[in-house]
Amino acid sequence: NMCRHRGNKLVWTDYPEAEERGSCRQFSCKYHGWRYALDGELTYVSQERDFANLDKSEFGLAEVTLDLWEGFIFINLSREPVEPLREFLGEMAWGIEGYPFEKMTHVFRYRAEVKSNWKIFVDTFAEFYHSPYLHGNQTTPAATRQQQEFGFRAAFYRTFGPHRVSTLPGTTAPDMDEKTMELMVKPIDRLIGRLARGGAEGSGDESNLLTAANLPRSFNPQKADAWAGESFQFFPNWVILAGVGSYFTYHYWPTSVGTHIFEGTLYFLPPKTPGERLMLENTAVSFKEFGLQDANTLEATQSMLKSRAVTKFPLSDEETLVRHLHKTVREWVSDYQA
Repeated sequence: NMCRHRGNKLVWTDYPEAEERGSCRQFSCKYHGWRYALDGELTYVSQERDFANLDKSEFGLAEVTLDLWEGFIFINLSREPVEPLREFLGEMAWGIEGYPFEKMTHVFRYRAEVKSNWKIFVDTFAEFYHSPYLHGNQTTPAATRQQQEFGFRAAFYRTFGPHRVSTLPGTTAPDMDEKTMELMVKPIDRLIGRLARGGAEGSGDESNLLTAANLPRSFNPQKADAWAGESFQFFPNWVILAGVGSYFTYHYWPTSVGTHIFEGTLYFLPPKTPGERLMLENTAVSFKEFGLQDANTLEATQSMLKSRAVTKFPLSDEETLVRHLHKTVREWVSDYQA
């Protein structure tokens, strides 16, 4: 999105930092009037006679490399990509292929500008150690106390080169009794669950095709009965949180060393009944609440880390993916510097 003459941002209206969208027949630079075709070809140079030996064919818009995987578009800003996309995504991605992403067309989107380094937010979604404390208000006081006693743990952790995945358990602890599990269910969830069950007849043509048993091999590797989903964390800044019937994506776009943009997108199978629609709306609202709680600590953490007063931090087994991310970042930065 950069004019080849003097580097002005090509497409914008009133605010240069805003990302615009729309339709046009060509792109025209506000600064000196250079124009480009939709394929990036330079088609017009104002006062072209004043440029010595200008070859317009050499000054089309800069190209970027892109590739597709399972319908997602990946852009690589390197002049020459180091490796093909599918090789970079590796074994973890191969085990996801075949997941019915294309069926999940009911979508909710959230976006936030966060005053913290992007890795701090990635760290938050890489562990569940914080859940009973940061998200204590999402359940009843009794349930919060139970969670703090039992802890909230991932069922399984795996790493695949620079990438990593955590398996979400279906219950808070394997030895938790039914009475305790019942405490974890909010009243609104009970109400909506009854509404959904009451109108569920004939509502599962596509849903019946999606079960934990027939999902691709990277899902539920332990074949656990109590299984909620997988958090696939692609290095450096993309996460797919996927289960049966829905998946979420998290993007962390760095804008400076101390700021980033977070985008959370929720994809569901289209609802067939009012009860199902209510369930999706409730999930979307809950997601926003969890996201606000997660983001609430980020700027406080950033302000303290910036002081560099403390540079060594202990990490538990529950934070093994945090350790893996920072180890990977150090290796990549060291390789680049070398």
